[in-house]
Amino acid sequence: MEFAYSEKVQSLQARLSAFVAEHVYPNEEKFFAEVEENRRKGNPWVATQIMEVLKRQARAAGLWNLFLPESAHGAGLTNLEYAPLCEIMGRSHISPEVFNCSAPDTGNMETIERYGNEEQKKEWLVPLLEGKIRSGFAMTEPGVASSDATNIQARIVRDGDHYVINGRKWWTSGANDPRCKILIFMGKTDPDNADRYRQQSMILVPMDTPGVTVLRHLPVFGYDDAPHGHAEVMFQDVRVPASNILLGEGRGFEIAQGRLGPGRIHHCMRLIGLAERALEKMCRRTLKRIAFGKPVAQQGVTLERVADARIMIDQARLLTLNAAYMMDTVGNKGAKREIAMIKVAAPNMACQVIDWAIQAHGGGVSEDFGLAYSYSLARYLRLADGPDEVHRNQIGKLELGKYA
Repeated sequence: MEFAYSEKVQSLQARLSAFVAEHVYPNEEKFFAEVEENRRKGNPWVATQIMEVLKRQARAAGLWNLFLPESAHGAGLTNLEYAPLCEIMGRSHISPEVFNCSAPDTGNMETIERYGNEEQKKEWLVPLLEGKIRSGFAMTEPGVASSDATNIQARIVRDGDHYVINGRKWWTSGANDPRCKILIFMGKTDPDNADRYRQQSMILVPMDTPGVTVLRHLPVFGYDDAPHGHAEVMFQDVRVPASNILLGEGRGFEIAQGRLGPGRIHHCMRLIGLAERALEKMCRRTLKRIAFGKPVAQQGVTLERVADARIMIDQARLLTLNAAYMMDTVGNKGAKREIAMIKVAAPNMACQVIDWAIQAHGGGVSEDFGLAYSYSLARYLRLADGPDEVHRNQIGKLELGKYA
């Protein structure tokens, strides 16, 4: 693996960092203030004006759709090239959306790009790439342990030229957002198939289809993440054209593996950026706060935590870059161990570093420093796209398999 970034990547890093410093950081408070004002008026689930302004500026600057490797629609970057850019975007809670590089849209765009037909791409991929709409991913269910995706009970039943969908999903990211126009839904088309990994399919479901009902938003540690958020959604006799199926019946797990690999690495790089900013805040805070006659930064425990944070962040970054390299060279399936490793390492690292930053701030549990919200995001990602336990089981089995 080559550790030096290419000139193209270095140029994008410089341009992206400059844009974030000039436009994103100064508008973070304005974004959250606008959300709070909308909440005060009775509806936080509306697009903010400042986000739309920032998106137009990012697109005009040529910093748009930087993901999508091996695609004419993106920047043509490999996973390894995109990783450091994703880290820069991860430093701000609002930054990924500014560049049209936020979840679950990136994963959904990659899915439609890779597995959709031309009609599906024209109808849904193009407006997603243009940032005109947003999307959601409906996989997890409240009635079963969805860490084992073969447990999914939602049904997708063929009825002539349509499929009829029934089920209840939750943690469907983005379903509260009025800009969310399309969901990728995973359910069973063949529940009796002897191969439990061929029972599932994925299908495109427009949000305005009769029978799709958003039941409630689901806060994370009290944060509703408006205007995006997560939702519990009911699907009751939802009819969509048979042409909405992705790739074909029984291909759901195949699609999931193609979708979740890049998504996991994006999450991990964003978390590294989040942890970097938390460490930066911690250092700045402790250098100017005096306790027991000297700066908090000079207290032994603080020095130890700053050192450990630096070690942990750099370890996680190297693991993630290695996973990106493996994905580019041997594919997502060949890199499954490396992907699983970073999915465990990065969220746990971020939780610890942010926790130390909160402790160093004293008042870091408040919203004055953005650290409490950062912690909620990092802690949530120990569950999203597969919990730690599932990834550790996979890593353990792969390691033991060498000696069986």
